[in-house]
Amino acid sequence: MTSSISRRNFLSQGGALVGSSALGGSLLLEGCGGSSNPVSIGVSESERPKMPSGIQFGDITDNRAIIWSRSDRTAQMMVEYDTSDRFSNPSRIVGPTASDAADFTTRVDLSGLPAGQTVFVRVRYVDPHNPKIESETISGQFRTTPPADATRPVRFHWSGDQCGQGWGINTDFGGMKIYEAMRLRDPDFFIHNGDTIYADGPILAQVTAENGKIWRNLVTEEVSKVAETLKEYRGRHAYNMMDANFRKFAAQVPQIWQWDDHEVTNNYSAAKDLSSDARYTEKSIATLTTRGRRAFLEYAPMRYYKQSEPQRIYRTISHGPLLDVFVLDMRTYRGPNSTNLQTVEDASSAFLGREQVEWLIARLKASKATWKVISADMPIGLNVGDGSNAQGEAVWEALANGNDGAALGRELEMARLLSSIKAVPNVVWITTDVHYCAAHYYDPAQARFTNFSPFWEFVAGPMNAGTFGPGVLDKTFGSTAVFSKSPLIQNSSPFAGYQFFGEINIDPRTKAMKVELFNLDGISQFAQTLPAAGV
Repeated sequence: MTSSISRRNFLSQGGALVGSSALGGSLLLEGCGGSSNPVSIGVSESERPKMPSGIQFGDITDNRAIIWSRSDRTAQMMVEYDTSDRFSNPSRIVGPTASDAADFTTRVDLSGLPAGQTVFVRVRYVDPHNPKIESETISGQFRTTPPADATRPVRFHWSGDQCGQGWGINTDFGGMKIYEAMRLRDPDFFIHNGDTIYADGPILAQVTAENGKIWRNLVTEEVSKVAETLKEYRGRHAYNMMDANFRKFAAQVPQIWQWDDHEVTNNYSAAKDLSSDARYTEKSIATLTTRGRRAFLEYAPMRYYKQSEPQRIYRTISHGPLLDVFVLDMRTYRGPNSTNLQTVEDASSAFLGREQVEWLIARLKASKATWKVISADMPIGLNVGDGSNAQGEAVWEALANGNDGAALGRELEMARLLSSIKAVPNVVWITTDVHYCAAHYYDPAQARFTNFSPFWEFVAGPMNAGTFGPGVLDKTFGSTAVFSKSPLIQNSSPFAGYQFFGEINIDPRTKAMKVELFNLDGISQFAQTLPAAGV
């Protein structure tokens, strides 16, 4: 039986309520999808499991989906799903038991789902020793990707850089309002480009903004200092999920997560030196990376890779005949940040790393989708610095090296990648990291390295963080800023409105791609329509 209400009506209602009674809750608890409390005779509220982080959906395919949630104590995850919002013929899954080993996070990887359909989901937790003691039930919905012969349009969003520079959840401001602006536009999915947390940025009770106004943050113990312990890293992710806008969004829009540096600490690589940073008592970057990665993987609604490499983040997500998404990891396999002027590719100049580059080349060449979107956690052509070395020479955090000449350093790896995919049509790059929005065009006719096909790179972000920019483009790959928008005052707060997300729409009839950049109020800032080659 099909749903009796449209998805858009469902979105406007904030999710269908299930069970015998609905809780209104506080500002921080309301709006996280539909929720209800079953009647449990003789059970006090304190005995019942709670679901403080709502539910999330992730890595959706035509027949699979990750269902993620979190309890506040040891409890069994229960999942029901149906193609009808009435749950007239639901399938039921007894999920894993939440435990403190994974900060009470659990996930179920649903399979055998129908392609191109809306799937309705209900999640709750049950006391493992007394089935009469249950949590509230939280409901949500998502769309599976269309089948190979589908003619459905595609719409998705991307952004990143969340709760950075001390700008946390301000309930007086309305919380992280950018999530509600995206939700109302009803995307098929959302790509979180990285910096899902700012583990190195303490969030204080109040901060003075650029206009003299006081920004008042919700604060927890874990966000009051830089994250060092596993508990503190976990607490960073849990903090973001306290926002009502995020939980409401996550119960209705599937996500694809990737990471960057702030999930561990600013500009980190294996060579990061914290010896002079008094904020850290734990000086081992390897230890911090292990803890930060573990917390990220626990909270991300992503499908773990093969048993041989369960912590792998780079992956491909196919979305029917119109789109393949290639999710990169520009953090795990890089060499040390340096002057970035090496003349040959080696371990010191690695950025994606040889294995990931070869994977990306092979997957792009094999893709049958009309459009190939590469989701990168850092831009290609923007000069992103990381201070200087003992000799006073500039050190670089991203690919570019401030040298407009021939490809050197990490640019060598990118040059090899771009030349290898020169014949692959309809490749578009999306990214965040730099805390403003922009549209960059890379043209071999304007470049020093010329063996590649022209392409676009679109930049969005931040999400409830300080805004900066604009950056300076390196000309090695012939980059031009066709558009950019950034504040006059650096580290502008969300009060200033310079918070951005990107949207991509693909027309199934013409196969054209429209890329648009929006602010946190859902107002368009820039749009570019790209015709599909070979159509």
